[in-house]
Amino acid sequence: MTPAELSRTVLATVRRAVEADELSLTGPVPERVVVRRPPRPGCGDYATNVALQLAPLTGAAPLAIADVISRRLAAAPGIARVDVAAPGFLNITLQGDSHEALVDLVREQGHRYGVDGNKDVPEPAPTGEPRADAYAAALRRLHAATGIEPPARRPHPVRRTPGELLRTLGADATAWALLRPPAEDAPRTDPAEHLAQREGNPLFLVRYAHARSRALLRNAHDLGLEPGAASGRRDPAETELLGLIADFPRTVEAAARHGAPDRVARLLERTADAFLRFHDACPALPKGEEKPSAVHGARLALADAAGTVLANGLTLLGISAPRHL
Repeated sequence: MTPAELSRTVLATVRRAVEADELSLTGPVPERVVVRRPPRPGCGDYATNVALQLAPLTGAAPLAIADVISRRLAAAPGIARVDVAAPGFLNITLQGDSHEALVDLVREQGHRYGVDGNKDVPEPAPTGEPRADAYAAALRRLHAATGIEPPARRPHPVRRTPGELLRTLGADATAWALLRPPAEDAPRTDPAEHLAQREGNPLFLVRYAHARSRALLRNAHDLGLEPGAASGRRDPAETELLGLIADFPRTVEAAARHGAPDRVARLLERTADAFLRFHDACPALPKGEEKPSAVHGARLALADAAGTVLANGLTLLGISAPRHL
């Protein structure tokens, strides 16, 4: 279940509670409900403040509203558990097969996951200002991916010519340097920052994580091991990575809606961090005399899905995603 699907499920649950007179609103049911990754581990897979959102329309305490919604939501397909937290948050834990379905969806859609708008949009006219042109190109790709027309943005300019940037940084690092900061921030173009082959360089980290995911699949294939279905309880590192994979389409849509490609870059950084933690905590390949198992196959499938998200996000930013580094 993706965040968008969960948001629709929560909204449908609210509507049913209103229709059953369990909630009495003084206005219409909101058209949109936001679900997000919780700020701390141990608070479920997602959290929503819908009870706080509804409180002004009911006159009831947010905790009371959350109790009503939680009882109904816990019975929805794909939901394993719903906990209420003060002052009225709903912490939602998904069923294990929802995670498996998400991984299957990403692997089935491949390069279309999260970027499947396929809209034919015009090429932006170049202005000669490197950052303005990079933004225009990124917004065109976001429009093509989502069908949402981003608002026009005038990002903080960079005081270097396109030729200078390409000579010192190369195409990929130039795109990252110009698109990673929010539009209102001045970009940094120091080669020592963007070309360093170490984890302190976010672009290197993202591309390294992608390359590691592809190396796992190559090595597994050499061992005769293929990605497979999930089995048993998941490690927290797997759950964290799954949540970020699920967030990718919503983040791409938000980036298009706000004209903010930096949102995609930040999600890629978090996904790369989470993938590398998963990589270390949950070996996807058998070690020593260990025999391949269903657990290894499930972890390979998750690694494949993570690599797909990293590649798709880099492509949106106009950056290559090499399989070898």
